[in-house]
Amino acid sequence: MSLLVHVLACCFGLGSWVAVNGLWVELPLIVNTLPEGWELPSYLTVIIQLANLGPLLVTVMHKLCPGRLRESAVIYSVLSIGILACVLLAFFWDETTVVATAPRSTVFFILTLFLALVDCTSSVTFLPFMMQLPAHYITTYFIGEGLSGFIPGLVALGQGVGMAKCVNGTQSSGNLTEKDMYIVQTQYLQPNFSTEVFFFFLAAMMCISLLAFSALNRFPHSFELSTENLVSDTDTVASVCFGLDNPGVVTDEQHSNPKPHSEESGQARPQLAKPLHSVYQLAFIYFMVVCVNGATNGLLPSVQTYSCMPYGNLAYHLSAALASCANPVACIVALFFPKRSLVLLGVLCLLGSIFGGYNMAMAAMSPCPLLQGSALGETIIVLSWVFFTGTLSYVKVMVGVILRDESHSALVWCGAAAQTGSLLGSAIMFPLVNVCNLFESGDFCNTRCPL
Repeated sequence: MSLLVHVLACCFGLGSWVAVNGLWVELPLIVNTLPEGWELPSYLTVIIQLANLGPLLVTVMHKLCPGRLRESAVIYSVLSIGILACVLLAFFWDETTVVATAPRSTVFFILTLFLALVDCTSSVTFLPFMMQLPAHYITTYFIGEGLSGFIPGLVALGQGVGMAKCVNGTQSSGNLTEKDMYIVQTQYLQPNFSTEVFFFFLAAMMCISLLAFSALNRFPHSFELSTENLVSDTDTVASVCFGLDNPGVVTDEQHSNPKPHSEESGQARPQLAKPLHSVYQLAFIYFMVVCVNGATNGLLPSVQTYSCMPYGNLAYHLSAALASCANPVACIVALFFPKRSLVLLGVLCLLGSIFGGYNMAMAAMSPCPLLQGSALGETIIVLSWVFFTGTLSYVKVMVGVILRDESHSALVWCGAAAQTGSLLGSAIMFPLVNVCNLFESGDFCNTRCPL
């Protein structure tokens, strides 16, 4: 029974962010088809921020009508909506409508909004349900939540990318007395399986999560009564990374071994006995939270196409897929090597900012960035995106752990600062990309860069 519950908890966690993570890793194939082209990621960042209305609504309902909102009904609803949205995307993701005389991916944006609502709402519904279970099951849930980013990245790597080649084509001059003009066109080869198949895969992942939740919800609750086995300060667990570093899990798992339990308690108590951080230290921590989330959730994702596509579709594909895998890997690293030094976190934040600055600089130089057309340039941009995501993900983990131990209100303000940074990053980049047109797209075959 215990093993079965672990498997179900992990499968349930898969449905938390698999849809949005899947969209990001599939963008290298989508941007070549939809009319927004390289501007598409900037639209997605804004849509995902709008989707935070979902968890806000759930939170307000809990405050205004405590005890009346059934979390199980909400979970059934959001997972069902997610499955339906993924299936509809498989059929209609490339459908366009004319808006203000220009073709727009209206269907894709609407369905993406629903997927983002599902994933954002899961943050305030999935975890409260899992809090009914003992702590070691909650850890398994967080592992599944981490896999919701890791598995789509691996599948995207297996999917491959539509490699580009240059072919000769003709274009009518519109003059019947002249011959047609010969032009060079970019043609993308087919990947190992289509975008439609990938969206059906996402729907299957959501179905697995729904079935796992249904099974968990139907289990007898005889093993859920002891509050001693629950994670301490349950309201403070806000993400996969917080859960992976939960000391309550270790304590619960080691009841059968008194000596290690005593040693762990002896190590944990001094941390709880430390004085609170000073106002200046807290200000520095919150500043890092705003900057890190602004960079990882708004500023850089909006221009990833401009940063990577000039190096080719393969570079963009690897950057998106490997960066998606880097996030859960950073959480695992934080589990085994937790470092709470503010100096170290500041250095890592600076290091991640350097990688992000390089990515932004290459986007600003698009369509002719440094080392374009060379294997070295492609390698550097891919590694830069991976280290940017991994480094700042580690910082987010440890900052959350620090503030969790500080107080409940400190963690609440951490969430507010994270949302503020994400919103600012998206709000800043959207007009720069779509209104001011500061970033220039290119064509694989027709862009001519100076040597």
